[in-house]
Amino acid sequence: MSAPAIMVQGTASSVGKSLFATALCRLFHKDGLRVAPFKSQNMALNSAVTPDGLEIGRAQAVQAAAAGLEPSVLMNPILLKPEGPQRCQVVVLGRPAHRLSASEYHQHKLELWSVVADSLAELRRQHDLVIIEGAGSPAEINLKDRDIVNMSVARLADAPVLLVGDIDRGGVFAAFVGTLELLEPDERERVRAFVINKFRGDIRLLEPGLDFLRQRTGKPVLGVIPFVPDLRIADEDSLSLESRVRRPRPGPDRLDVAVVRLPHVSNYDDVAALEHEPDVAVRFVERTGELEGADLVILPGTKSTVADLGWLRRSGFSDAIERHALGGGLVLGICGGCQMLGQRIDDPEGVESSEPSVPGLGLLELDTRFVRTKTTAQVQAVPARETFLTRGLGAAPLAAYEIHMGQVLARPGVGAAFTLQTRNGVAVEAADGGVNGAGNVVGTLLHGVLENTGVRASLRAALWERRGSSQPLAATHVASAEEEYDRLEQSVRAHLDLGLLRQLAGVG
Repeated sequence: MSAPAIMVQGTASSVGKSLFATALCRLFHKDGLRVAPFKSQNMALNSAVTPDGLEIGRAQAVQAAAAGLEPSVLMNPILLKPEGPQRCQVVVLGRPAHRLSASEYHQHKLELWSVVADSLAELRRQHDLVIIEGAGSPAEINLKDRDIVNMSVARLADAPVLLVGDIDRGGVFAAFVGTLELLEPDERERVRAFVINKFRGDIRLLEPGLDFLRQRTGKPVLGVIPFVPDLRIADEDSLSLESRVRRPRPGPDRLDVAVVRLPHVSNYDDVAALEHEPDVAVRFVERTGELEGADLVILPGTKSTVADLGWLRRSGFSDAIERHALGGGLVLGICGGCQMLGQRIDDPEGVESSEPSVPGLGLLELDTRFVRTKTTAQVQAVPARETFLTRGLGAAPLAAYEIHMGQVLARPGVGAAFTLQTRNGVAVEAADGGVNGAGNVVGTLLHGVLENTGVRASLRAALWERRGSSQPLAATHVASAEEEYDRLEQSVRAHLDLGLLRQLAGVG
C-alpha cells in the first residue's frame, strides 16, 4: 500500500522550502507517524553521506534526521553539484554518473524519470507519509517541458501542494498570485494552501493581505511562520552565505575566524558550530585585507579545487595566507582547502579540470591526485597527534565524513592530522591530512570535525592562549541538532492550522 504524500513548493529559491519541509518531518514524526522526506532533484554544493557511503543533498539528510531516520539515496535520487557557471556533476543514486552542461542536462533529464518514480514508490511503501520538496518555483515556464522536480512529481504522487512564500524579502502576495497565474489549470487546482514564511512583526497588520489572498485565489492560508533566529540547521546552498559575508570585525571579547569564500565553496556548514560559540565570530571574507588580524584562517571545501586555487592566486589570497602562516598565524584547510595547502595537485585524467598538474600553496608536505572514484564515507577518527584542534583530546573518537575525488598522499616524514578507525562501519587504519613542522597549519579531508564539542573547546583554548588572554572557557552549550529540530518544529506547529494540514496530508 502506498503512503499518502504532501508537497512543499515555493514561489522562488531560498524562500524556506527546505526548513519548512524539515519542520513537517519533525512534526509528523513527533505525532507518531513513519514519515520520510523526498526531493527528486537537488542542486546544492552542501551534501551528506549515507551510512552505506552514498551521497545525497544535505537538506534531505537533515530532514531524515528530523524524522528520526538514517538518510537514504531514495530521499534524493538526483544531486547536481555545480562545477562552474555552465557545468555540473550529476550524482544518481549516490554515485557520480555524468559531468554535463546545463543544456546537456536539460536534454538528459527525462531519462532519469524512472529513477525518480522508483525511488518515490519505494519510500511510499516503507512509510506512513512522504514530505516531498520541490525546487525553485513551479512557474519556471522555460523548464516545464522537462520538469522532474515540481508539478510532475506532485502529479506522480497525487500530492496536494503547499506553496511557500518569503515575506522577509517583500512582494509575497504578488509572488503567490503571480505563481498561480503562470500555472496550468490542473496545477493551480493542486495548490491547496499558502504558507507565509519568515514573518517578523504584528500579525494584525498582515490580516488585510491575508484576506485579499483568500478572496483573490479562493485558497486558504495554512499558516504564517515567524522568523526563527540563530537556527543551527544546515543550509541547502550558498545563497545563505550572502548574509554572512563582511561581518563586522569582532571585539576583544570574541575570537576572529576568517573563512575564505571560495567561488565554488562547498560544505561551508563545516563552520556552523563555531558560529554559535558565544566567544567566536566567524566571517566569510572575499578580500585579502579582511584576513588582517584574524585569529584563524580557514580554507573550506570546494567543488572545483584547481579553479579555486587559481582564484586564490589571482586575487592575492595565496600570498596573504602564506604571510599569515609564516607569521605564526593558524591556518586550517578542510577537504579541498587541505588539498590546496599542499605541494602539488595532479589530475592527469582530467577528472576535475583540464590542468594535468598545478602547484599548491606549499604550506603542507602533501600531494593530491584526482581519481575517477569518489570517496564518500561516514568515519570515526582519532587525533594522530596534538594540534591546535586536538590538544588534550587523547584517543577520544570523533565522528566525521568524507566526500572527495582528490586522494591526498603525505610526503615521507609528514605527520597526519587524524587516523581513521572506521569507514562506513568497517575497521580501517588510514592517515588523514597533515600538519606542518611549526604546528600552525593543519589540513584534513574530514568534514564535520568542528561539530565535535571537544575539538571546538581545544581550538578556542588555543586561540585565546595565542592572544595571551586568560579568557575563561566556561562550558558552552551549542544546541544539538535534535534540540534545533524541536525548536523549529515547535515554532511551526504553533502557527499552522493543524486540522487543515492533517486533512491535506491524508492522515486525519
